[in-house]
Amino acid sequence: MIKRIYLLLIVLLLLLLPMSILRISAKETIYPKFKINILGEEPLGTLIIKKLDLKENLYNIDSPKNNVEEHVTILKESTLPDKDNSILFLAAHSGTGKIAYFEELDKLKVNDKIKIIYKNKEYQYLVKSIWEEKKDGYININREDHKQLILTTCSPNKKGYQLIINCIEKESN
Repeated sequence: MIKRIYLLLIVLLLLLLPMSILRISAKETIYPKFKINILGEEPLGTLIIKKLDLKENLYNIDSPKNNVEEHVTILKESTLPDKDNSILFLAAHSGTGKIAYFEELDKLKVNDKIKIIYKNKEYQYLVKSIWEEKKDGYININREDHKQLILTTCSPNKKGYQLIINCIEKESN
C-alpha cells in the first residue's frame, strides 16, 4: 500500500514539476532557437485618449493581435512615431460591444489631445481636422510637415462612409 502511495506521489510530482517550471520561466526564452512568450505577445505601444476614457494596447503590424476583431489596429501603410515625418494610421470598430474601441471617436473636436506611448516615449498629438468620406478602402490624406496620427472608423452618421480624424504632433514647449 505504501509503495502505491509513493508511486502515485512520484507520478503527480513528475506531472506538476514541468508546470511549475513553465510558470517560473514564462517570461524567458525556453528553447535557445525559439523565443516563446507563454503569457502572450507584448504590446508595441499604447493609444491614450483621455477625453474618451480610452487606453488600448497596440500590437506589431505583423502580429495576429493587430486586427480590428480584437484591438485598435495599426494599418500596414503606417510609419511608426520614432521615424521622421511618421504617419501612424489606427483603425478600430465603432458601434457597440467590447471591441468598439472607437465607439465615441465622433466626440473628438479640433485641438483635443491624444497620446501614443511607443518604445517608452510619449508622443502627444492634437486633432487638426475631422471629416467623413466614402468608404472605398482608401483614406485621402494631406501630408503634414509634422508627425501625423490618423484615426479612422465607420461613420456613426452615414452608412458607407468612414470618419477620419487627422492629428499632428504637438509642439514641445
